Amino acid sequence: MTGTIGEHDLEIAARRRAEDLYAKDRTCELLGIDLRDAGPGRATVGMRVAETMVNGHGTGHGGFLFLLADAAFAFACNTHGPATVAQGAQVTFLRPAEVGDDLVAEAVERSRVGRNGVYDVTVRRSDGVPIAEFRGQSRTLGGRPPRPTPESGE
Repeated sequence: MTGTIGEHDLEIAARRRAEDLYAKDRTCELLGIDLRDAGPGRATVGMRVAETMVNGHGTGHGGFLFLLADAAFAFACNTHGPATVAQGAQVTFLRPAEVGDDLVAEAVERSRVGRNGVYDVTVRRSDGVPIAEFRGQSRTLGGRPPRPTPESGE
């Protein structure tokens, strides 16, 4: 099949797009957020909760948990091509994070129609216990909207 893009090629291209965005993300660099995996419509990032990331209750500040989930969301929604940004997001905190916890945020595309997308992110401790659930809505900027995927139902 000459001229067709295979699944492996799509995986490589998606990973490269996420890595390029990650390389420019100074906030992730500053906070020690690392990009662990990415593919079409998905991304996984990780972070260790530092002493400087706690709130007045001594637990992980919700803003840092939101930021971790938002980073996974950003990398996932930018795996398709043209620049894509958040148009809205919400988070539900399920359990507190503690200093020293290694957290992993996994973002998964739920739907993508035209320039709009919906992504779910679960933030877990390294033992697999969920800490937070995040849902982000994306909007692709400029250019042609990315091609629909079979998962998006189009």
